Formats: sequence, structure tokens, C-alpha cells
Amino acid sequence: MTDAPRIPFFDGHNDTLLRLYRPAEDSTDTFFQSREGHIDLPRARAGGLIGGFFAVYVPNDPEQPDVADDELPPAPRLAYAQRYALGMMATLFRIERESQGSVRVVRGMADLTTAISDGAVAAILHMEGADAIDPDLDALEVFYQAGLRSLGLVWSRPNIFGEGVPFRFPHGPDTGPGLSDAGKRLVRECNRLGILVDLSHLNERGFWDVAEISSAPLVATHSNAHAVCPSPRNLTDRQLDAIRASGGMVGVNLHVGFLRPDGRSESATPLDVVVDHFDYLIEKLGVEHVGLGSDFDGARMPDDLSDASKLPNLTAALRQRGYSDADIHNLAHANWLRVLQRTWHSA
Repeated sequence: MTDAPRIPFFDGHNDTLLRLYRPAEDSTDTFFQSREGHIDLPRARAGGLIGGFFAVYVPNDPEQPDVADDELPPAPRLAYAQRYALGMMATLFRIERESQGSVRVVRGMADLTTAISDGAVAAILHMEGADAIDPDLDALEVFYQAGLRSLGLVWSRPNIFGEGVPFRFPHGPDTGPGLSDAGKRLVRECNRLGILVDLSHLNERGFWDVAEISSAPLVATHSNAHAVCPSPRNLTDRQLDAIRASGGMVGVNLHVGFLRPDGRSESATPLDVVVDHFDYLIEKLGVEHVGLGSDFDGARMPDDLSDASKLPNLTAALRQRGYSDADIHNLAHANWLRVLQRTWHSA
């Protein structure tokens, strides 16, 4: 597939820092040239990827007990989580330094628009789970000063702020209690600072707590429609209604297990299944409230979107479904810029 003209993409989620942090001893993998994973600078440029949310994700703590595959693992120890988070943040800052201007960590709309106009990859520092933040929120202040501008309260496990959803299929997202008092304080502090609160991975009761507390648009950076694929990682119609009412948005996750109605993790998943989620979300939210949240480098992609260089295939598939270039312009990047403008200026 091809597209003409090329439409640039801004991505709501990638796990590229996880891939690059602590690589194998014999690995030659870098952000500037790689045969591994889904994103490096050449493939980003080839696919028109102009930026996105670069996730800091803390893996399960090796000193915590193992659990069954469909159960939630325990929260990692704070010291372990902070050590891991600092290492991944340093990885992004080193990429920025070594890129000589080709990659820029952006901390506000002026940074973001300037980076895009200069042809640099605009990187938003995002935390996928607040495990590295202490109950007093001291670390949040430090991470904000370092550049943190987006925070997912949980990954798919509990922490002191709330609970995520387990990897079960089929299943709904109503899987446990809502936010703790500390979690509610964290949401309010993110609002004050202008940090986007990401609802992806959060269970349903936690979602409704955020909806009640937050003064910013409700955003799920990498989630899909539960009505199309009944994974607990996906959003119910009622949740989508709340996101629309807040002026927020949803980034479509390309992981095949969150796309397919049968929940199977098969890369031989046609692009029509991806566009089915765009269709459904646009029907519920409007074309101004949907974008891309790929989960590149963190999940199994459809074969036709096997890395960032293949993003023009998504443009072509959206055109084939009848979307105009103006619609695709919104879906590909403009909607993300709009919601960031509102969120980063909501403090």
C-alpha cells in the first residue's frame, strides 16, 4: 500500500525506551540505526512519524513472587521502580543529546510545534504506571522538572494509587476497587502541574474516579473499543461517552490481541480490523477525538504495520474506508496536538 500525499503521524504510545535500555551485550541496537523492534530514526522518518509519547515502563520486580499469567502481579518496590525509571529517562536524554537536534524532548506546546516544524522527532516523556512515585509525591515534582508531561496511573498491576486490569479475554474492565486517597491526590497534582493523566490500563472504577476528579480532558493513550474486542484493556461505550464529554481522546492500540474480536495474538491480522476500531471510536467520539496509540516496541503488530516505516499503509487503509485527507490529518496528528494544548494549559 502507498499514500499520496504523505500525512505525518504523532503516536500516543511506544515502548522503545524499554527495548533500548539495558540491551544484550552483543546487541548493536540504537535509536539511530536498528534491525530490531519497531522504531528507529530512519524508520520513523520513512513512515512520517513526527513524534510521540515515549514510555518509561518498570517491569515486574524480580524479587516479588510470581503469579499466574492471568493474575495481577504485585507492585514493584519503590527503590527498584525509581532506579529503573531513572535509567530509562536517562536513555531518552542521551538519545536527545546524541541526535544533534534530530530528537527533542518536548516540555510544552512551543517546544512541540518548533520540533515538528524543524523536522525533529518530538518526544514526550511519559510514565506507564506511577510505581516510581512516592506517596508524598516528591518524585512527581522532580520528574516534572526533568520533563515528565504524561503519566499513566497504573500498568496492569496494582500500586499505591490504583489498580490496573488483568490480561484476560473475554473480560470487562470492572476488575477491582477505584483509586486510593493517594491516587486521587496524584490526579489533582497532575492537573495542577499540567501533566496528562493516561487512563489506559486503569480499571473501570479507577476510570470513573479520574472522570469525577480531573479538570483536564480524559485521555486513553493506547486503548481500543471493548464493543469490537472484549479485552479488559479496551473501553466500554459508557467510558467512551465520558471521554467525548470531556473533550478528550483515545489512541488506537495496534496490538493484535486488543484489535481482533477473537482476542488472538496473530500478526496475520488485516488492516480492516484496525480500521474497524477507528470507525467505532469515531462513531462514538467524533473524528476530532481519535488518534494513534500504536504500542510499538511493546506488543505484536499486524504484518502490514510491522514497524513505524509502514504507517503509510494505515493512511491508505483509512482512505479506502472513505476518510478524507482532512479527517486523516486529524486522526494522524492534529487531535493529539489539540488535546495536549488543552491539557498542558489546564493547570
